[in-house]
Amino acid sequence: MNTRKVGSEYEQRAAEYMRRNGMRVLEMNYRCRQGEIDIIGKESDYLLFVEVKYRKDKKLGYPIEAVTPAKQSRILQTARYYLYSHQLPESTKLRFDVISILGEDITYYRNVF
Repeated sequence: MNTRKVGSEYEQRAAEYMRRNGMRVLEMNYRCRQGEIDIIGKESDYLLFVEVKYRKDKKLGYPIEAVTPAKQSRILQTARYYLYSHQLPESTKLRFDVISILGEDITYYRNVF
């Protein structure tokens, strides 16, 4: 199985996890020139920008460690463009979360950056 297919499978699992925990999934794999956001969702009055990271095991480190400052910067730029292109007000409450999947264990991190 190629990495894109594996990534897509775990992004689907992450979206299901979000739904089971009361969050709405608005979009998946949002892409623009600035970058990509795995999942855009909603929880109460927060717009969520969620990065999904999967690792089969800890050989390459924990999944959340892959959300580097450079990756965070690209996500922020992409989120700004999303707000602009959807004509959302600057006052929109935002949250940047990470779903870390290690083997079969899912951990949801809120407000990571």
